[in-house]
Amino acid sequence: MDLARREVAGAGAGPSGSRAARGAAARLALTALPLAFFGVFFAYPVAAIVGRGLKTDAGWQLGRIGEVLAEPGIAGVLWFTAWQALASTALTLLAALPAAYVFARLDFPGKQVLRAVVTIPFVLPTVVVGTAFLALVGRGGLTEELWGVRLDTTVWAILLAHVFFNYAVVVRTVGGLWAQLDPRQEEAARVLGAGRLAAWRQVTLPALAPAVAAAAVMVFLFTFTSFGVVQILGGPSYATLEVEVYRQTAQLLDLSTAAVLTLVQFAAVAGILAVHAWTVRRRERALRLVDPALTAHRPRGAGQRLLLGGVLLTVALLIVLPLGVLVERSLDTPGGYGTGYYEALAQAGSGGNTFLVPPLEAVGNSLEYALAATGIALLVGGLAAAALTRRAGPFVRGFDALLMLPLGVSAVTVGFGFLITLDEPPLDLRTSWILVPLAQALVGVPFVVRTMLPVLRAVDERLREAAAVLGASPLRAWREVDLPMVRRALLVAAGFAFAVSLGEFGATVFIARADRPTLPVAVARLLGRAGDLNYGQAMALSTVLMLVCAAALLVLERLRPDKTSGEF
Repeated sequence: MDLARREVAGAGAGPSGSRAARGAAARLALTALPLAFFGVFFAYPVAAIVGRGLKTDAGWQLGRIGEVLAEPGIAGVLWFTAWQALASTALTLLAALPAAYVFARLDFPGKQVLRAVVTIPFVLPTVVVGTAFLALVGRGGLTEELWGVRLDTTVWAILLAHVFFNYAVVVRTVGGLWAQLDPRQEEAARVLGAGRLAAWRQVTLPALAPAVAAAAVMVFLFTFTSFGVVQILGGPSYATLEVEVYRQTAQLLDLSTAAVLTLVQFAAVAGILAVHAWTVRRRERALRLVDPALTAHRPRGAGQRLLLGGVLLTVALLIVLPLGVLVERSLDTPGGYGTGYYEALAQAGSGGNTFLVPPLEAVGNSLEYALAATGIALLVGGLAAAALTRRAGPFVRGFDALLMLPLGVSAVTVGFGFLITLDEPPLDLRTSWILVPLAQALVGVPFVVRTMLPVLRAVDERLREAAAVLGASPLRAWREVDLPMVRRALLVAAGFAFAVSLGEFGATVFIARADRPTLPVAVARLLGRAGDLNYGQAMALSTVLMLVCAAALLVLERLRPDKTSGEF
């Protein structure tokens, strides 16, 4: 906070200095609620878990760190977590970069619908992603029926599911920038004698490098902290750090090992984000951007038509097929195709399961939680985005990095931390319904900030200055100038926060009450029980969750502002 105070004190004297001081003070005021939110509901629970695991009456047991890391089983978990994340990132880039070009440069019938289809996996909960691939490559899956091959409990199922889940990250992040790059720069290089590949490598690729790096980092973080996919498809043979943290806390009650693994994961994520920020700052340069509508054209020549066909085939096999098999399995009952599994969802205790309420009630629970979480995420994320609008100083940069940490830190740790910290007045929330939305909002806030921030920074600063000259307070200036321009981005942010909250699983699995399960928790419980009826109900409930997420996504696509077409 000393940096923040110097930022206010150094704003200068005179009218312009006074306005700068007021702006800095307003920015600091805007950060107060987000900082308090992250301090109480993120930093405090994570620190409590680490303290419980490593601190005893005799003091800090830091030697436990070396002991845990020296265990052969833990070393294997660390190695598998790292290499599967690297492999997943490489495969995702390889599969999705051609699609990024197709969506950026080519115009074809059904493009908007296909964009929505490609994005559906990203907003689905990882539990549903794992379930979809279980239906495709697992017991009684399509691959077993056609070729007698099962891929569940193998690393290939995990890698394919990660590519399926993260395909849209690359398409939208890289494609969003690619669509706005002026193609005349590459054409000029070709006029000067460069070949098509050389012109792309020397002109377009350097301009795309920051977007490709950003997409790669996001994919790596999502796969490095993978939980639901590995839990369902990996079986007992494979475990990431996130899965091992869950096993050590929920099953073995070994908090010291869980604390060490949490610190390792935190250090790895912080290092990745620091390296990414350093490389991006070195590669950032001014770009000539144009209207995306001016760069798209119909496929020209056999090469572009072949590329379009290849992307369509990839989308059909990688994305549409798993989702289609999931729906088919939900309708394939022992008595033939029908809605028997869906009807069983409305009955408590059906099929020998031990749900206290009918599984279908999880739909209403999830919607209520997601709406509350969306409201919290919009409030906290909106204030944070407003504070970050003006780039200023290490305090603001550090605040920006803080907002991203929940995406890379174990949600399992956060959920378990909620249980052991929020149990005393004035924050005795363990029996309160608000605990679940608070955990879900932690994941939704980064998406709100990343959606709103580009639009807020695109607002002409002179408009704010004119409002200040006319005597408007910073709050009124934001209400009169910024809010009308970011209203659509705010709706998009709400859509993403809602979809992400709807599918949160890692923290919710710890804190959701047995009589009020969410959809992902209910799916996981059904998959954890033997019997065809439970398996069929899991497929049916996953399909319901997929349709709810798809509906939210389609609404989001209709509201998507042009200037944030490539942003999440």
